[in-house]
Amino acid sequence: MTERSAEPVSAWTTYRRLLAYAGPYGGFTALAVIGMLFDALASGAFTWSLQPMLDDLFEARDPFAIRWLPMFLVGLFLLRGIASFATDYGMARVGRSVVRDLRNAVFQRYQALPASWFDREPSGQIIARITYSAEQVAQAVADALKVAVLDSLMVLVMIGVMIYQSASLTLYLFIMMPLTGLVWSVVGRRFRRYNRRIQSAVGEVTGMVEEAVDGHREVRIYAGQERETTRFREAVERNLRLNLTVAITSGLSTALIQVVAASALAAIVWRATRPDLLDTMTSGTFMSLIGAMLVMLPSLKRLTTVQAMMQRGIAAADDLFAVLDTPAECDSGQRPLLRTRGELVLHGVSLRYEAGDSFALRDISLRCPPGSVTALVGRSGSGKSSLVSLVPRFYEPSAGEITLDDVALQDYRLADLRAQIALVSQRVVLFAGSIADNIAFGSLHGVAREAIIEAAKAANAWEFIERLPQGLDSPVGEGGALLSGGQRQRIAIARALLKNAPYPDPRRSHQRARQ
Repeated sequence: MTERSAEPVSAWTTYRRLLAYAGPYGGFTALAVIGMLFDALASGAFTWSLQPMLDDLFEARDPFAIRWLPMFLVGLFLLRGIASFATDYGMARVGRSVVRDLRNAVFQRYQALPASWFDREPSGQIIARITYSAEQVAQAVADALKVAVLDSLMVLVMIGVMIYQSASLTLYLFIMMPLTGLVWSVVGRRFRRYNRRIQSAVGEVTGMVEEAVDGHREVRIYAGQERETTRFREAVERNLRLNLTVAITSGLSTALIQVVAASALAAIVWRATRPDLLDTMTSGTFMSLIGAMLVMLPSLKRLTTVQAMMQRGIAAADDLFAVLDTPAECDSGQRPLLRTRGELVLHGVSLRYEAGDSFALRDISLRCPPGSVTALVGRSGSGKSSLVSLVPRFYEPSAGEITLDDVALQDYRLADLRAQIALVSQRVVLFAGSIADNIAFGSLHGVAREAIIEAAKAANAWEFIERLPQGLDSPVGEGGALLSGGQRQRIAIARALLKNAPYPDPRRSHQRARQ
């Protein structure tokens, strides 16, 4: 998991930061709030109209009420329909836009984080942030906010109708307020704690799926199906238990609030049937008051569930903000580098990874003259890949110094330094797209097609590329799955050659690029 600050961030601080992402969409927020206001007012007007509907329409048989009240009701529900549409569209637009912006921000941050961060972060958790965690944010920004604002307005409007009809009876409603506040406080803390665990559990499940899919051949060869199935079943079971705990907490809190609300309703009915009120209150007034109470109960029920939605979104936002607050890889160099001569020197270099107790490299000194080929030979685990990873500054030496053309690597601008380097690693990485897209990748995009063909020929890849039905435009599949291992390797070499990093003989570049 991403390291969090020593002092826990309060839910309100996280939520306030999350709402800042909704700032650019203030117009849609205003549209939604106006829609909520008219929705609540229309509902209040309907419950108020129960009084003249019974007293004037059915008892007094007032001709004015008989003529205009049906039209009033049609207009009222037409207004409410428009208001509901404005609310739903406005909140959906804000919520989905915030999710999109956070996904873009987190993905962009991934591109800037140091390699050491990816070493200690589970791959499943990295993926789950973009998919699951970002999706949960929509609940806090849109769904929960809509429930909180709309149903709060609905409760206030209904209380207003009740006070208008009978202030003395409405006082009985407030017997439920202290207990309701206590329930929300306790449930809120519990939701936040369990939703953080759910975030981790989802990341664990995602990671297991990724491992099983990527390593499906090894799983079959070594008969690991039962082991992987058992591990996955246990992870899914933990996820189920956590979600059930949240559901039970939500259900109990909702049931408790409903019992309290029903008790308040019973108290109102009991008081209204006392002789001093029974003789002075019309049936329409009583029905309007009870109608407002009944309309308010679903809103109170939904308000008890808003804690679950909001705390789930806040827990997800905590996770996303932890990534956004993680420092990017160090790039303090100011020296430009257009074209290097290629003299690379290591002076007493040592390297110890953050998670390791022992040194991967210790006191290495090496000089690679310009125009030469340097082969690193040694047994597996001797540090060859670790040494090579220091050159593009994927890691920083724990001790010693590396210079390029007599200048320390950290003094160069990072982008300029990496522009001088071509890489073909043991683990060939290809991206979904065509062969041409993978050869002319990144900063190479847009080069002439002839240059791509020349690079493919130099890497001995053109021989199999031209036999493919679509040639350079043939898809490689996810991770290059549609190509053989050797074909993937040659495409990676062609990509390195096309970059044309400084080297006297580009046709031999792949010899030094292999680790």
